[in-house]
Amino acid sequence: MIIALFFSSCNLKKVEKLHGVPNLKKKSENIVLLTTNTNDIISEFGLPSTKGTFDNDLWIYIERKITSSELKTFGRRKLIINNVLLLEFNTKGILVKKEFLSIEDMNKLEINKSTTNVNNTKNSFISTFLTSIRQKINDPLRMKKIK
Repeated sequence: MIIALFFSSCNLKKVEKLHGVPNLKKKSENIVLLTTNTNDIISEFGLPSTKGTFDNDLWIYIERKITSSELKTFGRRKLIINNVLLLEFNTKGILVKKEFLSIEDMNKLEINKSTTNVNNTKNSFISTFLTSIRQKINDPLRMKKIK
C-alpha cells in the first residue's frame, strides 16, 4: 500500500524550468545591426533582464532552462540551456553591437586568477571610535608612553 502511494506520486516526466526569454537564439537572428532600435528590441524581447552596470546602453537578455526530476538521479537539477544576448546601442538608440553567448561559449571563457589589493588608509568612524575605547581600557590614566 505504501509503495503504491509512493510510486503514484512520482512523476517520470522531466520538469523543465525556464527563466528569461524563450527561444533567444532564434529571436536574435531577426535583429539587424544599424537598423534595429530599442523600441524594436522591446517589442521582440520585452524589457532587458538587466542593463549594463556602468553603461545603460548595454542590454543583457538571458535564457536559462533547468531540468529536474529524473528518477535515476533522484531529482538532481541539470542545466540544459544557458544563453546570453548582449546588445549595445549608440546614443540615438540604434543597435551597434550584438553578441550571442551559448553555454559552450561560456565554458571556453577563462577566469582571471589575479587579485586586486585595496589600500584603504582612511579609517571609518566606528574603527576610530573602537580604537580609542581600547586605548582607554588598556591605559585609563594615560601613563604608558606612546612609542
